[in-house]
Amino acid sequence: MADKLKAPFRYDIVGSFLRPQAIHEARAKWHAGEITFEQLREVEDVEVAKIIEKQKAVDLHAVTDGEFRRRWWHLDWLAGFNGIKVYDFKTAGFGIEKVMQGTYVDAPLSFNPDHPFLDGFRRTQKLAGDTPVKQTISGPNMVTLDSVVLSAQYAANPVYANLDELRHDLAKTYQDAIKAFHDAGCRYLQLDDTSWGALFSGRFREKIRACGYDPDELIDVFGDITDEALEGRPDDMVITTHMCKGNFMSHWLYEGTYETIARRLLAIRGFDGFFLEYDDERSGSFDPLKHLPADTDQRVVLGLVTTKNAEMEDPDAIRARIAEAAKIVPLERLCLSPQCGFSSTEEGNSIAEQVQWDKLKLVREIAESVWDDADEA
Repeated sequence: MADKLKAPFRYDIVGSFLRPQAIHEARAKWHAGEITFEQLREVEDVEVAKIIEKQKAVDLHAVTDGEFRRRWWHLDWLAGFNGIKVYDFKTAGFGIEKVMQGTYVDAPLSFNPDHPFLDGFRRTQKLAGDTPVKQTISGPNMVTLDSVVLSAQYAANPVYANLDELRHDLAKTYQDAIKAFHDAGCRYLQLDDTSWGALFSGRFREKIRACGYDPDELIDVFGDITDEALEGRPDDMVITTHMCKGNFMSHWLYEGTYETIARRLLAIRGFDGFFLEYDDERSGSFDPLKHLPADTDQRVVLGLVTTKNAEMEDPDAIRARIAEAAKIVPLERLCLSPQCGFSSTEEGNSIAEQVQWDKLKLVREIAESVWDDADEA
C-alpha cells in the first residue's frame, strides 16, 4: 500500500478553474442533443489534460479536473443520487438575476454505483499519470439544507419522518460514495459544504426559522450527519472539507464569521483538514480556530488569497496573517490556499485566465517561504 499523501498540502487548491470555450460549446451542443454524452466526455478529456499540465507547471502536489465535467460545484454531483430531483428556478441570491437549478429529496436516498463522477475520476486519473488526483464533491449537508430544510417541494411531500431518519440514509449514501471513490483509486477527496454558512448568516437563519427549523439545533444535526458519513472511512485516504461562503461570478452568498459553527465543525475528526475562507473583512478573526482539537494532526488551510478579483495580494501581508493564525493553531498544522475555486460554476469568476496561475504561483512562493516542508507531497 502506498503511503498516505501529506495532504492537505502546505500550498493547495480548492479545485475549480475557468472553463475553456471548448467546454462551453460542447456542453451546449450536448444539452441541445447535437452530440452524445460520450462525445462530450471526449472534449472534456482533451481540456482536462490541458488543465492538468498547467497545474503541474505550477508544481501542485495533486491536480483536479478543474471541475470541467460539471456545470455547478454541487448540483451535478447531487443530481446523480437516487432520490434527488433537480428543477430550474429564478433567483437573485448572489445579487445577480439568474436562472439556476435547485434540488429536493423526492424518494429515499442512496448512492448510485454508476454515478458519472466515478467514470470522470477514472478518466482524469488516467490523464494525470503518476500525479495524484484530488476529487471534489459537495458535502452531505448541501442535501440537508437545500433539498430538505429550505425546500418547499420537500415540505409539501416529505420522504422522512424527521431529520434523524434522513441522517441515516444520507450518511450511508456518502459512506458508499467514499468507498466507491476509494475503490476507483482516489486517495484525496474533498467535501465542499457551504451549507454551514446558512447557520451563521443572519438572513439565512431567518429563512431557516421560517421553514420551521432552529438554526442552532441544525449546527449539531449537520455535525452528526457529517460524522456518520465519515464513519469507516479508509485509513489511506485523505478527506478534507472546504467551507467558504459562496462564490458565483465573483459574488458571495453568506456573511458572518465561523464563530457560530466552529465548535461543531472543527470537532469533526473524520476530516484530515479544513479549507476555510479568510480573504476579506467578512471572514472575521482567526479566533474560532481555537476550537480545533489539540490532540489531532488535522490541518487548517487558510484561504487568504482571493479568487474573486485580479488584485494580487502583498506576500508580506499574507505572511503576517499566517503568523497571526499561528498564535492560535501551531504553524505546523497550517497551510495556504486560495479561498475558493476560480470557477465554482461554469460561468466562472470575473478574472482573466492568467490570473489563476499568477495567484497559484503566489500561494506556492509564500508557502515555500513559510514552511520548510512546503515541497513535500
